[in-house]
Amino acid sequence: MRNRLTNELAVCGLQTVAALAEEHPAHINRLFIRQDRLPLFAKACKTLAERKHPYKICEDEELERMCGIPRHQGVVAMIAEPEVRNVNGADIDFWAREGKTGVFLHSIGSDYNLGAIVRSAAFFDAHFIVLSERDAPARLSGAAYRAAEGGMEYVVFRKVRDMAAFLRDASKALITIGAERRSRQRIDDMEAIIRDKQERLGPQFSRMDRAGIMVVISDDEAGLPPDIQSYCSALVRIPGTGFVESIDAAHAASLFLHRLSRP
Repeated sequence: MRNRLTNELAVCGLQTVAALAEEHPAHINRLFIRQDRLPLFAKACKTLAERKHPYKICEDEELERMCGIPRHQGVVAMIAEPEVRNVNGADIDFWAREGKTGVFLHSIGSDYNLGAIVRSAAFFDAHFIVLSERDAPARLSGAAYRAAEGGMEYVVFRKVRDMAAFLRDASKALITIGAERRSRQRIDDMEAIIRDKQERLGPQFSRMDRAGIMVVISDDEAGLPPDIQSYCSALVRIPGTGFVESIDAAHAASLFLHRLSRP
């Protein structure tokens, strides 16, 4: 829930606010907590007091008004409206040089889906998520924070307007794997695909333990559009029974990131 007067976002949920308070306490402008949650957020309240920012003990009804939902779990933090900056060449170079794993979300259609993907990204140690400016519903909202269960604090976000141009440039330094249900290659083939593509990126990448990898995910019924497919290093499908055509973007991202995660 957004406060348009103060340009703040209400972030709620026990794990969500706990991760925020632990990793980025300076991002909290105000904190509203139920009495029984006070011991868990004593450090955060002390930090707020030192910064001369308020915190308040509240009942459930007031917390629900603050965040707009009953599932606040006894704590609501008000943060500045999140800003996502445009991706640039330095970002791509860093992800490639450090062998980072990330996700490019072509079109996932909802902030809840975004939050679920962020949760998986944090769980499987994916470093970055690139959002499309055209996918307006997939934004860093209170619902996305709640679904991410604290994962927002461990992932770097970037945005892009021209998706095909970004993917064209990114594929020169990163192994870009498109999730495409019509592909002949399967998710089980990914390790062989990565080894082959890594050698083709050049000697500076072939010597690495693993090059940077970006999974390209879409929740469109039509899948990835042709221009996006053409710039992917490889297209891979998740095999299933065939009873339903595909799984949703959040589940697909989890399966890909699980396969790419290191022990």
